[in-house]
Amino acid sequence: MAITKILYIGDCGKGNHGKHLKQSLAYVCKEEKTGGGRWISAVNCQPGFAYQQMVGTKELFHKTDKRQGYHMIISFEEGEVTADLAFEIVGEFVRQYLGRDYEAVYVIHDNTAHIHGHIIFNSVSFSTGKKYRYEKGDWAKYIQPITNSLCSRYGLSTITIEEDQALAHDNYEEWRERKDGRFVWSDMICRDLDICIAQASDFEEFMDLLSEKGYEIKQGKHLAVKPPGMSRYRRCRYFGGDYTEERIRERIVLESAEVRKELYGNAKIVRVNVPYRIRRAKLSGIQRRYFARLYRTGKLKKRPYSQAWKYRDEIKKMHQLHDEYMLLSKYEIHKEEDIEALCKQLDLEKKTVEKERRALSKEKAFYRGLFQKVERIEELSFAESAYVSGDTFFEDEHREYRKITGEIQNSGYSVDELKELIKEFKDRSARISEDYKSVGREYKIALRLRENTAYYKRIKDRSKEAVITGDRKSPRGR
Repeated sequence: MAITKILYIGDCGKGNHGKHLKQSLAYVCKEEKTGGGRWISAVNCQPGFAYQQMVGTKELFHKTDKRQGYHMIISFEEGEVTADLAFEIVGEFVRQYLGRDYEAVYVIHDNTAHIHGHIIFNSVSFSTGKKYRYEKGDWAKYIQPITNSLCSRYGLSTITIEEDQALAHDNYEEWRERKDGRFVWSDMICRDLDICIAQASDFEEFMDLLSEKGYEIKQGKHLAVKPPGMSRYRRCRYFGGDYTEERIRERIVLESAEVRKELYGNAKIVRVNVPYRIRRAKLSGIQRRYFARLYRTGKLKKRPYSQAWKYRDEIKKMHQLHDEYMLLSKYEIHKEEDIEALCKQLDLEKKTVEKERRALSKEKAFYRGLFQKVERIEELSFAESAYVSGDTFFEDEHREYRKITGEIQNSGYSVDELKELIKEFKDRSARISEDYKSVGREYKIALRLRENTAYYKRIKDRSKEAVITGDRKSPRGR
């Protein structure tokens, strides 16, 4: 198993911007750590002149200040690799991830129990002049997958990367569509998929069964389906791990076997002597022609299992009525005046929660500086741990770690106390947000009730007025 970490190399000021970069290169290339200099190499530069070439690139594009470079560490499982194999893997990683744009030096350190690789690369691209940007999620999306791929190629163990929360980060339109139809689409599609899986004997038959139900199917990197009435395709993997293409293929084999066993058990052929021969009634000529015509026109094809999508608006209206009824029951509303009083009560509760949110924000602002120090300590924890283990490369990070720790202690708090305080603020914030959402939802329903009540009252008044006017004109009404 190999895991990749990335740290940045900062600016030392106007006098010598690249001091830390130069020190980093000198540190990782020490002969006593690299098998006498055996496991030192570079991409897009020469190891002995890497610093000068990196500075030259910065000067060429007028980007000599701020972040000077980046330091990546690839740590291997103890006893899993040799230094030569680690050197080959790290070199391949550098060529894949950095080879097109950045000068990079990579080495292997074999002077510890865990063989590990160091990569120092320039912050400025020699090909585009742009600075390297590490975005949130790049580790899971780009960096560690390359490491995992290389480890798999060489027969090493890999680590599991959590998927990118696809459901939470879909584009807004797809999210809104799912939200509006949350009682229709997901349940309907999963139900149809389950039925087709149970009925199919292989994956091709599964696809045919889905098509017969009216689904459009797109089979590329991910299996996607679109039921009748839906405007876009949905990837099956969004419904859970049981609906990926690989898992569907497995379920077809397993579930069809289970269904056969449940239905037939240990089936045996039983011979029965029937005294007379039963013949199936034959279709007449006109019946056969009519049957064939129905088949050709598609009238005999199976209809989609679920027709719920046709009643989407009615279903939404039903849920609105359900919410209104539950609110009326909860607050025991019997008269129009009660609805008006409820609107005022919920409006007051909403303002109270908003006031509580503002107070919490002000309280958090008081501790913001200390919380930022705690976050910085957590960022430096890896470097501090490495320094305590004897890795003097992280001496600057160690000094910063000690400095921030001292500042926190001088403020009258400990790091653990501030962590508990952060957790308490998060819990309070979550509770207040939930209260705000709940009150806001009820307030919205109450306003809808008030609006509906006013609407029906206007209609009723108009009807009464029309009746009165009609009585005055009608002779019978006198």
